[in-house]
Amino acid sequence: MKEIFSNPNNLTLFRIAAVPLIVILLLFPGKLFAFVAAVLFSIAAITDFLDGFFARRKGLVSNLGKVMDPLADKLLVSATFIMLASLGWIPGWIVCIIIGRELAVTGLRNIAAQQGQEISSSRLGKYKTGFQIAAIIPLLIHYQHFTIDFHAIGSVFLWVALAMTLLSGADYFIKFRGLMQA
Repeated sequence: MKEIFSNPNNLTLFRIAAVPLIVILLLFPGKLFAFVAAVLFSIAAITDFLDGFFARRKGLVSNLGKVMDPLADKLLVSATFIMLASLGWIPGWIVCIIIGRELAVTGLRNIAAQQGQEISSSRLGKYKTGFQIAAIIPLLIHYQHFTIDFHAIGSVFLWVALAMTLLSGADYFIKFRGLMQA
């Protein structure tokens, strides 16, 4: 069992498998389903760190992992943001900007790959992902518990995530603008 969860590609596949479960949980109203969705999202988000850690540590970096890991991240975050917007818990226009940036950077990476280049994740891109995850978890919990307003906490992180999304997207396109002229 330990070997299954220490294989980077298995962790990536778990993250992909978690997406429909989170979507289904959010189809049911109530604190319990939202909390379970938040726990599942949190576990899936942790696998994003672990799969890279194990891949580098065990020398298991693979082409499959290089393609599937960012795809799994985008599926997890995008699907969850879309569900949060559909529930009216966050503004849809923010989700459109976040997902639009993801698609644009993925397109830029595809152009780079066609030209034999690779665009690795930047530090700003990693911060962007961290703030998106930090926003999603309390937004999933959403409800006010005791004296903690999770929605307000998540909203603050969401605005920072939006700023980081725009900054990191601009950074990629400025750094790699030459790719688009070729």
